[in-house]
Amino acid sequence: MLNYIWAVMIMLGVFYAALTGRMEQVTNAALDSAGEAISLCLTMAGVVALWMGLMEIAKEAGLIQRMTKGISPFLDFMFPRIPKKHPAREYIATNIIANILGLGWACTPAGLKAMEELAKLDDERTGRKADRTMERVASPEMCDFLILNISSLQLIPVNMIAYRSQYGSVNPAAIIVPAILATCVSTLTAIIYCKCKNRGHM
Repeated sequence: MLNYIWAVMIMLGVFYAALTGRMEQVTNAALDSAGEAISLCLTMAGVVALWMGLMEIAKEAGLIQRMTKGISPFLDFMFPRIPKKHPAREYIATNIIANILGLGWACTPAGLKAMEELAKLDDERTGRKADRTMERVASPEMCDFLILNISSLQLIPVNMIAYRSQYGSVNPAAIIVPAILATCVSTLTAIIYCKCKNRGHM
């Protein structure tokens, strides 16, 4: 749907530019934007390489495992129906840690694996075999994880810092404190909502 919306907006812009005699400006803007896109991609690639490398170092040093154990009480609170030894817990923990560190690229694979494991857990509980041809209803744990992931508590908003730096911000890191406050509020709201929503499932 978004593809159609963007296509219509682009076509309307080109059509309006042709009617008003501003095609040259549209062409120049398209070329300039293409150059900025390439520059931004190179900047973000460097940021991704740096933080993913640090994430791997932390994993090899055992820091990720320690952090996972550290948030176990939080996982028990948020997902009491997931068995302690279930693989979904590890993937959820990795996703949360990556989000907190602002590593959106690292949290996505873990998030997908967590959803797969939660789907398997739901199939085991309901006695239903996974069937890709049938429409699936998300389990309460899947919904909670998705809500928690979207709220995304971040201590280091790497993406925003990189964007601000790319576009000439005098102090790119000035976003850190507002981002922490905003994501703390969003995450707290998500937690409260999930716990109220799941009273009937406890």
